[in-house]
This record gives sequence, C-alpha cells and structure tokens, in this order.
Amino acid sequence: MTPRLAVAASVPLALLVALAGCTSSPEPPSPPAQRDPGVPAGQFKLVAFDSCANGLQLMKKAAKEYVGPYGFGGDVVTFAEGARSAAGAADTAAGGAPTAQKATSYSGTNTHEAGVDEPDLVKTDGRRIVTLQQGVVRVVDASSRKLTGKLDLAANPDDPVRWGDGTLLLQGDRALALIRGGWHAAARDIARPAGSMSARLILLDISGAPKKISEYEVDGNLVDARQVGGTARVVVRSSPRLEFPYREHGTDKQRVAANKRIIDKATADDWFPKYTVTTGGNTSKGLVGCERYSRPATYSGTSMVTVLSFDLGADGLGDGNPVGVVADGDTVYSNGSSLYIANDQRWRVMGWLQQSNGEPKPEDEITEIYRFDISQSGRPVYAGSGSVHGWLINQYAMSEWDGHLRVATTSGRTWGESPKSSSTVYVLRLAGNSLPEVGKVTGLGKGERIYAVRFAGTTGYVVTFRQTDPLYTVDLTDPAKPRVAGELKITGYSAYLHPAEVGRVIGVGQEASDQGRTQGTQISLFDVSNLDSPARLAQHHVKSAYSEAEYDPHAFLYWPEDRLLVMPLSVWERDKGSNGALVLRIGDNAISEVGTVSHKATQPGLEMIRRSLVIGDDLWTVSESGLMATNMSTLDTQAWLSWSK
Repeated sequence: MTPRLAVAASVPLALLVALAGCTSSPEPPSPPAQRDPGVPAGQFKLVAFDSCANGLQLMKKAAKEYVGPYGFGGDVVTFAEGARSAAGAADTAAGGAPTAQKATSYSGTNTHEAGVDEPDLVKTDGRRIVTLQQGVVRVVDASSRKLTGKLDLAANPDDPVRWGDGTLLLQGDRALALIRGGWHAAARDIARPAGSMSARLILLDISGAPKKISEYEVDGNLVDARQVGGTARVVVRSSPRLEFPYREHGTDKQRVAANKRIIDKATADDWFPKYTVTTGGNTSKGLVGCERYSRPATYSGTSMVTVLSFDLGADGLGDGNPVGVVADGDTVYSNGSSLYIANDQRWRVMGWLQQSNGEPKPEDEITEIYRFDISQSGRPVYAGSGSVHGWLINQYAMSEWDGHLRVATTSGRTWGESPKSSSTVYVLRLAGNSLPEVGKVTGLGKGERIYAVRFAGTTGYVVTFRQTDPLYTVDLTDPAKPRVAGELKITGYSAYLHPAEVGRVIGVGQEASDQGRTQGTQISLFDVSNLDSPARLAQHHVKSAYSEAEYDPHAFLYWPEDRLLVMPLSVWERDKGSNGALVLRIGDNAISEVGTVSHKATQPGLEMIRRSLVIGDDLWTVSESGLMATNMSTLDTQAWLSWSK
C-alpha cells in the first residue's frame, strides 16, 4: 500500500515552516438522522436562539430525536495537536515559532503555524524547562541543569491528572496546565451520563518553585487549545448532565420513551456547562448561558462546543469569557487571527457503518466548520461557518492563507476489500457569515484515505495510502482553479510532513511492501522543487519500529541550524524491544544516522522518550523516567535528572 503525496505550490519552502476511540453501547447504535444532502459545500450558517426558553425547548426536541435506548451513546473527542533557529527569519521551522538570536537559540514546540503555540507535555523559554507528567509539574534550570522546583497537581490518588493526560502552555513566569478531564463518580446502576466529564485549567507561577495561582473547572472535555502572545484560547466540548438509568428489562422502545421523559424534565442547569473558579482561596461558580451559543440549522442537541479565553498574565482565570456553538467539536486549527473548529460527526456513524459494512451516505459525510475572529485579546467573535463533503484526518487538514481556507477530506467507504473512497482539497473564502466554496480538486487517492496533510503559503501536501499509487503534485496557485501537476510512485506512506530547506520536505511514516504490509518506521526526503517531477531523494528505514511522531507532530524535532532531526523510536523484534530517540542528519540529497539517545527506566515502561528540544548546544530528551541533556555534536550525556528522586 503506497502513499500519494499531493502538493500544491508556489511559495519557496523556506517560508513554510489520528479517529479517537468511541464508547460503545450494549447494542449496535442506530444510524443517525440524515443531514440535508442539498446543501452545497461551504453554504452553511449559524443563527442565535430567539430566547433562552426557546433555545432550551429546541435543544430538548433535537435531543429526543437522537436519544437511543441507552442514552446518547457516549462522549468522543479527537485530539489530534517549531523550532526557533539562530539563522534568521527565513529559517523559521515548519509551523514553528519565530526565530531567535544565537545567544538564546532554543527550540519550541513543533506547531502547525508560526507564532501560534499549542499545548504539550514540555515547554521551554530557553532558560527553563517545564514539564507536566503524571500530575507533577517540574521546573529545570537549563544552565545549571538542575531541578529548581516541582508541584503535584493531583488532588487525590484517583485524580485524572495522574493518568498523564496533562499539557502546558507557557508565558513569561506563568504556566497554564490543561487537564483533559475524567469521569465524575456515578452510582453503579446509573449509566455514565455524557455530560459527566470535566476539564481543568490550573494557572501557575513559576518565577520560583511552581505554585498555584488560580484553577478553573468546567463541564466537558478539553478538545484543544491555542496561544497567541499572552492569550490562551481553550476549546471544550460538553453535553447535558443527564443520567439515563440502565434498564435491564423492557424493550428498546420502552427504554427510548423513558429516556425522552428524562430529557423533558431537564432544565437549563442540566443542559448548559457549569464552571467553578478558585483564586486566592475564593471560589465562584457560574453557568455558561444560552445567550453565548449559536446553532446550525441541523444539530443533535447532545453537545456544545465552547471557546474560553484567558489572559495568562492576569491575577486569576476569571469566567473564561465564553462563546460557543450547539454542536460537536472535533478538530481545532488557528493561524493566530482566526480560530476554526471542525465537526465531522464521524463517531456517530462509523461504528454502525463498519458493523454493517455499509456505504456512508453523502449527507452523513459532512464536516461543518465554524470560524471565530481572535485577532483581539477579548472574547472571540463568531465570523462565519461552512461545510465540506468528507472527513478530516486532523488539524493539518485545514489552513488559512490570504483569506482562503483550504480543507482536505476523504469521503466514501475506506474499509473492506473493495473500498470506494477518494479525497478532495476544497478552497473556501469568507463571504458575509458563510464560507462558500471557491475551488476544489477531486479524485485524489481513489480507494484510499488521507494519511497526512500539510499546507503552508500557497503550497499544500496530501498523502493517501492503500496500494502502489502515485505521489501527486497539485498546483493551488489559483485558489479557484487547482490542478494536478505531476505524480511519483513510491512505497510506504508518510503520516507527518515537515517542510525543511527550499525544495525539500521530510516525511515520517511507515515503509510498506508492494502489497501494503507495513515494515517499520521510515523517514523520507522529498524533492518538490519541480511540481511536474517530484522525487524521493533519500530514505532511512528502521525495521519493526514505530514512532510517536507518526501520529503526534509534537514528538518531532527538526533543528535547521544543524539540520538535525530527532524523534522517539520504539523497535520490537520477536520477544525483545528497545526505546530511545533517533538522531538523523538531513543532507541536500541524503539522510545519515548520527546515533540514538536512551533513558534508564525508573520503572518498567517509563524509559520511552516522548519529546526532545534544543537549548544552546544541548539536546534535551524527556521521558516519564526523567530528563537528559546530551551534547548535540557527540551525543555524550551531560546531565541526567531522574524523576524518581
């Protein structure tokens, strides 16, 4: 199964810088209500409710049309989530933060867009390294290579933060810890309600030993967040706090009728997300009211997506100045001035379709996109909405450039022996409060699905995969008339694409046989300087291996100054395995291995390296066992900080 890489270009590359698991009901879910198939791509609008009473009534009506014998069917969220170089602005890494001078040369989080930070488990400002792992925040002084303080954020041993699902944003002497949330306790005879999750945000002072300043907790689950300057935008998805008792006896029809009665009795307090803010020992509570939400014409009433805004330099987190949409939110993308939230509803239909080996209906394969203006520091302003046919793979499937939003989707059945799928790149442009389509290129990867997407400037990349097929180049210079320019047959696929030097793109994924059987991690160097004749210049293959960078780009580090690529690597052969960080050097036409970095396990399984970063001449690697400083030239160990101490 061979990938295709669709490339659309004309900006020099020097200027450029996976479905989450679903909870299941005891019986296969019923197919959801169909959407309107007559709405063309991009033609989609949001409107406000006439009143809060009217809003609650309409949401309850929609929810009753969707509720099944076992409730709403669970809560599902897809998460999907740059190097700073001393070489100057032209060497800004792919999606990375702005460059810095040699004296303060350090790498930041590998992000989608320059200047738009994304939460991750480790952050640095070139002076300090801050990590959040298994509920503990640690601050390390990079110069002395010593731990200067730590803080346990968990309230108790069962606190969800213990699961290690926490990330950080950093601004000056402030850090914001983001905890995705966990299930509230529920009686054994009560099915877990879809709204029983909570997301937590903890503002920290890290000027000395880390300490809490303020804590914010809200109903729902954290989808993602973005930071521009000192302002953090946090996207949360919530559902009504309704408890549907598990009924062992009775028919499905009787169960549905009983669940509808529960919905009828619900109040606004049951429906809209509640939040709690604690600052300086004082706690306040609130409810995000219906006046803060807009709605599409068709919605289930079972989910709300809310955008919260926080000033990281303020004395506390406040109420988050919320604004939202009555819809699901699966994927978040921002270029700094705009924030997009995509909702593709895939989780409502995928299980049923695969169980029945059915064909998805066009009206079910619609991704709705909501755009908010975040150019100012206050509450986001709803700017417009649109829709495209098909489903997104992750945030990299969206990109705004020169007022145009480019979106890559796959539609059709991608499973079974004879899949009937293909992929499309749409170009949308804001007009009033909608995002109509202005151009598209279709028919990419027939019988395949998208594995990786990257847009930057007027250049875009799309990788599809099933069996031996071409690598496509697509020219999107004219947004209204995208065209296929060339193709190249290669084996394997790239799951993440990273523009490097001019005319070069790095791909990270899996090598595969001609029959499509994966054979281990591969790193590819592509020459895309000529759209009519793309080529793979070099390949580095590690058999029986995989890397976290294949599905989480935050695990990928490319340091342009030394042309070093660093990423986690796990190798499993028969009854033995190894974990470490692979260090490669990217040449003009070749890839060479520099070596590997490995950590000692303080406990079995904790030696897996998750992240890497550069500060000065040191390569730092992070695992759940500790933090290691390594000389970038020799890979000699300079310091080892064990978290067990």
